Amino acid sequence: MAAAVLLQSSTAVAVLASNFVAKGGLATATGLAILLGADIGSAFVTQLLMVRQPFLVPLLLLVGISLFLRSENSSLRQVGRIVIGLALIFVSLDMIRAATGPMVTHPGMQVVMAYLGRDLLTAFIIGAGFAWVVHSSVAAVLLFVTLAATSVLPTSAAAAMILGANLGGAFIAIILTLSAPTNARTMVVANLLLRGGGAICAALLIGFMPDLLIQIGANPARQTINLHLLFNLILAIIALPFVVPVTALLERLLDKNEATEVALEATSALDPTALDRPARGLDCAARELLSVGQKIESMLISVEPLYDTWNAASARAIKDQDKISKQMHLDIKLYLAQLGQNGLDKELGRRSMDLVAISSNLTAASDVISRTMLELAKRLDRQGLKFSTEGREEISSFSDRVLSNVQLALNVMMNQNPGEARELVAAKEKVRRVEQKLQRKHLGRLQQGLIESIETSNVHQETLRALKQINTSFVGVGYAILDKSGDLLKSRLT
Repeated sequence: MAAAVLLQSSTAVAVLASNFVAKGGLATATGLAILLGADIGSAFVTQLLMVRQPFLVPLLLLVGISLFLRSENSSLRQVGRIVIGLALIFVSLDMIRAATGPMVTHPGMQVVMAYLGRDLLTAFIIGAGFAWVVHSSVAAVLLFVTLAATSVLPTSAAAAMILGANLGGAFIAIILTLSAPTNARTMVVANLLLRGGGAICAALLIGFMPDLLIQIGANPARQTINLHLLFNLILAIIALPFVVPVTALLERLLDKNEATEVALEATSALDPTALDRPARGLDCAARELLSVGQKIESMLISVEPLYDTWNAASARAIKDQDKISKQMHLDIKLYLAQLGQNGLDKELGRRSMDLVAISSNLTAASDVISRTMLELAKRLDRQGLKFSTEGREEISSFSDRVLSNVQLALNVMMNQNPGEARELVAAKEKVRRVEQKLQRKHLGRLQQGLIESIETSNVHQETLRALKQINTSFVGVGYAILDKSGDLLKSRLT
């Protein structure tokens, strides 16, 4: 609830929660509970945005613009942006009221809106579609409430459209998480079924008992906006006790469906017809190398949760990915060897050697993940060990730092930007210092005699070293670029 109020979007909370669930930081059922709370928080946001005070817009604009233009602190500048955004939302609501004024007296529009008051199914569908089109259930709800407040839209039609907006808003997160792992998609699918199914039931109830709206507000605007809040509140109260069985059932169904899917044949960027055109052939090898890096990135993301809960299927997938990346490395070397058979000029020859070196480094990183880190995670499970709370937080934080550098390295591979390459190489020294600091902190816990730290000592230290090796392997991407630009020293010796 709190996150949705601060972010002003339940969809943003859904995407954030799905990332935590995908990495194993949250259970799927917990993620669903978060989404139910976020829907309530989003409904609170609509209540806050309907506050109408004449002094509010100028005050917000004054505060927001002052913070943005006068502050040197980046965080305060961001706060200024947020405050300006709130002011513009209030301005837009006033503009909607002004723009819909002529609609009240237009005979054709009165006929259409009167029809929607009688055909709640059509109103429900329009509400769902509009929320999807604008990608915001908050914006859709505010519009429908405004139309009801200005008597453009009958209260019953506005209520049906608001309930439809709840269904449409739940669809947004589905699309944004299509490529997410099964457990993350299970969470948003469950939210769609609960929120959408509840919205349909509530719309049917209002269709049969329209007088219920009179009980929850003194005027159309208050009735419709209170309906939005009450609907999400009641839905959460009813659904929360069942989040575990609902997510467990859906996860089994989604896993079963995925097992029957036909995998598309993998394609290679190594174009054999480009062998007689060295420059283009090197571009093909670079594309294939980027694909190798992306596979290793997914391996690193997948291996970290195994330190908490061992999953044999995930381990097999990581090993399969390692075999594929090693085969791709071999194919790249053979392709570059064929490319150089007819001779390459100095510049192209140096680029070819750089690609071979990067490919070897990435393969080493893949080997560290599939052999060292998988074995360490398996050892924890086999011996029934757990990191201390502080130790686990250190591993997770260090892994996130390395993953960030991996992603930066992939960006550098694409854009060949010397500035980002310098940032990447500089990050290597930062990682080295952080790793040494974490090793010292771990030794400090051993000296204090913490049982968890003693039992998992080797696993903790070897994991930190493995992550540092992975970081070093990806940092190599930046060396060739900096060497070419003259920003790299020939030796670190003094």
